[in-house]
Amino acid sequence: QLQLVETGGGLVQTGGSLRLSCAASGRTFRTYTMGWFRQAPGQERQFVAAIPYSGDSTYYADSVKGRFTISRDNAKNTVTLQMNSLKPEDTAVYYCAADPITYSGSYYASRGMPYWGKGTLVTVSS
Repeated sequence: QLQLVETGGGLVQTGGSLRLSCAASGRTFRTYTMGWFRQAPGQERQFVAAIPYSGDSTYYADSVKGRFTISRDNAKNTVTLQMNSLKPEDTAVYYCAADPITYSGSYYASRGMPYWGKGTLVTVSS
């Protein structure tokens, strides 16, 4: 089992930056693919980014490519989402997620991941 806790959400102006962190409990963290998803009010959950346990590749949704960066520190059991050039349409609850099996970004975009945090709210004002 893996427990996930997100921090770092808040209010930021358009063009600003935020850094989200996810702390994971469990000694098997380094074997999980980690991801970030988001859900805006009235909308379906959306895949944002994912990184496998090796950290040697990353997957991004087209809407955040070039602006967001996912990274992980297996020694600290953390995964981070650096969000730059934020837009009002980035406003959502952001969820950290984990999967013991590594799939493609397109797979996660359609299927999600089995383990979830409770989410942290990001609000981008115009």
